[in-house]
Formats: sequence, C-alpha cells, structure tokens
Amino acid sequence: MPVSSAPARAALLIISLLILACQSSRLSADEAIVNRVEALDTGFPVEVLGNPLLARKALSSFYSARQYEPAWQSPAARQQLIRSIRAIGQEGLAPEDYHSVILSELATGDMSQYSPDLRADLDMLLSDAFLLLSSHLLEGKVNPRTRQPDWSASDRTQDIVAALATALATEDVSGALARLRPAHPGYRQLVDARQQMTPLLGRSWLPIAFGPVIRPGDRDDRLPEIRRRLRALTDLADREQRAPPSNLGAYTPEMKPALATFQARHGLAPDGLIGPQTLQALNMLPIERVRQIDASLERWRWLPEALGERYVLVNIAGYSLTVVDDGMEIQHQKVIVGQPFRQTPVFSDRIRYLVLNPDWTIPRKLVIADQLPRIIRDPNYLARMNIRVYQGWGANRQEVDPATVPWAELTPDAFPYHLVQQPGPQNALGRIKFMFPNRYAVYLHDTPGQQLFGRIDRTFSSGCIRVEKPFLLAQWLLSGDPEWTDATLTEAVASERTQTVTLPNPVPVYIQYWTAWVDNSGQLQIRTDIYNRDGPLISALRQTPSGDTQRMTPVAIVMSPDTEERP
Repeated sequence: MPVSSAPARAALLIISLLILACQSSRLSADEAIVNRVEALDTGFPVEVLGNPLLARKALSSFYSARQYEPAWQSPAARQQLIRSIRAIGQEGLAPEDYHSVILSELATGDMSQYSPDLRADLDMLLSDAFLLLSSHLLEGKVNPRTRQPDWSASDRTQDIVAALATALATEDVSGALARLRPAHPGYRQLVDARQQMTPLLGRSWLPIAFGPVIRPGDRDDRLPEIRRRLRALTDLADREQRAPPSNLGAYTPEMKPALATFQARHGLAPDGLIGPQTLQALNMLPIERVRQIDASLERWRWLPEALGERYVLVNIAGYSLTVVDDGMEIQHQKVIVGQPFRQTPVFSDRIRYLVLNPDWTIPRKLVIADQLPRIIRDPNYLARMNIRVYQGWGANRQEVDPATVPWAELTPDAFPYHLVQQPGPQNALGRIKFMFPNRYAVYLHDTPGQQLFGRIDRTFSSGCIRVEKPFLLAQWLLSGDPEWTDATLTEAVASERTQTVTLPNPVPVYIQYWTAWVDNSGQLQIRTDIYNRDGPLISALRQTPSGDTQRMTPVAIVMSPDTEERP
C-alpha cells in the first residue's frame, strides 16, 4: 500500500531504522560513493533510500572532481539546503522533488552516527537535491521545447557543479541558490504576490451566482459576498470595508473604484458594472490564481539570465508591448496578436532592420484560406485592396491580369499564383514593419485597423504582432542614428517608397506569454489564458522530475549498530 502522507513516511523511516539498526557496511563512505557513481556512469538507474538520483552527469562530475569524498559534513550547509528546499514552494516548485522528506528526517543532525552506506546515500541525495534545484532555478523544471513546440529563447547557462563546490567551500548554500534565480524584479514580484495569495487557499470561496447586471445604486443579495471577495483580494478600500450592515447589500459609490481596479487588473473594461465577465473573474478560485503565477514563474526561468539594458518585450496574453531603455520602461503600447488557431509563438531574437512602406507577399496558406473566397465573392476585391497577381518568382516573375484567372476553378493543390499587396494606406502591414528574421516568419508591424486596439480581447492577427504606435517605436529604435530624425522618418514614410533601414545595433526583442505578472504600481495582473497554454505547463510542473505523477516512498535505511534511532 503506498504511503503518501508525511507522518506516515516519517513513521516508515523510524521503523526501517529500528529493523536495520544491527546492519553495517564493510565499505567506507568514499567507496560507497564510488560504487554509486560507477552505476550512474554506466546508465544504471540508481535509487538511494527510495529516491532516484536524477542529476546523473552532474553528480558524476562533482564527485570525481573531489576524489569521491563526502561533501556535506557541515551541518550548517545541510540546514541551509533543507530550508531552501522547504521554501521553494513559494516559487511554484515542489519541495518533494528535491528529497525534502528524507532529508528533513535524516540530514539535519549528526550524520557521523550513521553507517558508511547511509552517509554515502545521504551525501549523494543532498548533492542531487542541490544540483536538481539549481538546474530548475536556472533553466526551469519543464523543458519548454517539449511542452511548447513553438518556444525558442536563449538558455541561461551557469556551471551548477562549480556552484555546488563553491557553496560548500564557503558554507553559503542559500546564497548560491539565490544567485541562480532569475534576477529580474518581475520574478521576485511574482514570488511576493504568490505569498500574499497563499493565505486565501484555505478560505471558503463559494461561487457568486450569475444574474442581472448590478449597477451603481442597485441593491442585490450578491453584493455582501462581492464585498467580501473584493476585500480578500485587496481591491476594496479601507473606508468601504467599514460599511455599516445596512449598506452591505447596496452598490454604494465607494464600491465603484474598487470594482474598476479589479476589472482593470483582470483585463476587463473598468466600467464598474458587475456583469457576467466580472462575476467570472470574481469566482476565480485562489488556487487558480496561484497556478497562473506558478506558470508565469516557470516561464521567467526560461528566459536569458540578463535581458539587457535596452530591449522590447511583448506579452502575448497581456496584449502589450513594453520598451525598456537604460533599465527603465519608457513606452507601453497595446498590441494585436494571433488568433487561437494562428497563435503567436514565444521566442526571443533581435530587431535588425525596419522596412518603411512595405509591400506584403501574402502567405500561401492565407491566400487559400482567406483571400481566395473573397476574390470569388467580389471581382473588384483585388483592385480595391491594391493587390497584384504574379506567376513565377524572382527575375522570371510575371504579373498576371486578375480578370484572366479562373478563380473559382483553382484548388489548394493547383494554385500557381502568389498575391502581393502594394504599399499604401490599405496595406495589411501598415507603413512600417520591424524585422527579426526567424523560422516562424513573425514580426512586428503597423496596421490600418487601428480601431481594433479599442477592443479588450485582441486576438485578430494571423500570428504576427500589430503595434498600436509604430512611429513611436521606430523613432526610439532609430534614435541613435543621426541620419534618422523624426522629420526624416515622417518624410520617408510619406513618400510611399519602400525602403529598408538597418539598425547599427540590433535590439533584443522578447515575445513572451504571461497570464500573471505584477505591474509598476505593485498590483497583480491576471489575464485569460487565450491559447490554453497554462494547463499543460501546470500539469508538467506537478509531476516528479522523472515524469511520474506519484511521489516516491522512502524505503530501507542502513545505520550503524551503535545508534538506536535517528537524530
């Protein structure tokens, strides 16, 4: 029968200690470590005290470098590691992944009482825990390429074996682990927000019933619970918390600012009206918010160690673009991203050049799916949209008169044409596109459909990212080039002549997907998981590092015969 609770596991440890107290090992601790490392090197799956050793190559490298001597003689170092493991749940990682139960039971006291085999086992478990936790803090627990095939970014790289050796030499295990965490303030702010949310997990959170829209001045039986909910989430002002009982069922004037704040930080129109979307956000369970934070923390761990002093950051789920210069946010714009069936990918690159007055060679997939039906319905569509038809490519390309093409007879398998929209006010890419050539053929660009930026949900593109204020972004990108002033940029765009402008210093661009983050005012922001990416990531985070959904149970332990029980 599996043992799942911590008390039951502890009892099993004690029983195992008593049963096997008379057993001893003929090997020294060093020799026992050699045997285990040799097994790891041959690819043999090694379990010690019921826990698999997972940092196989790193363990082998670490112990061979120190001639297989035990490493964790210092009680202070062990205590620091165990405290760090116990606290790691605050960052969305599971302490159980790092042998927390067995180490808390056996590695906190004087290990000299144990048999050489047991000391070797605990020493390797401590090292495995440090190395595995280091790896997860440095690069993330979940491999983003397997969980999210359209992900690509620069990995953070450090030598975790060297970090372990340094941590033990200086007896600063806590500091070594802290230095492996993402250094960006956004990560720490999310950790703090998670801690503030944790006390709500044990509270009653009954669903608020859907019904008629509640407006300022209304009385409604649902308002007392709505007040409690807003108070628990810290959106309700102190003065409103002291509302007399007679007002609890009334939508008083003081409630509207609190509701508007709540709506804004959940990506809703801050109109103060309590309708279906606002009720759905109010009914969101604290555990759901915590899981969104956990997913965002993991995505932070996937990012490079340093983003740089000057970069562009796009949050797909937040429909936002942020420009950072000299470490400060200087621009914040709305963006339009890909539709759920044409999702914008997550990746990092560098903006290398701009194209002013671009034409648009419409991708074949979009021609078949979108353009062809419109052409068949409307014979004037191509002329109205300034789209030309070509056959062939490069120097052999020939323009074709659209009137001579039997559009209704064409099929996806027999479509010999490509369509090019000419520069101008109707061009789908607008007047400027920002290029960072990549395998997804995704880039930032202007759009003639400025009215769509007024929408709350902005999943309208075919994968590229439409920018609300492209001239502002272009001016910043070109600000270091004396040839490109605001006036020359305006003049070049007005000419309607296609022109490529290479940036002397390419600028990093990070296209990310965060459904939870903390804004500049310290407020936790929550957004809809528009692409349903959080669920699979959260499930993967809850698995053991070996991919199992069930945790391992500690088994037999060997100790010296002169020791009666664990320390």
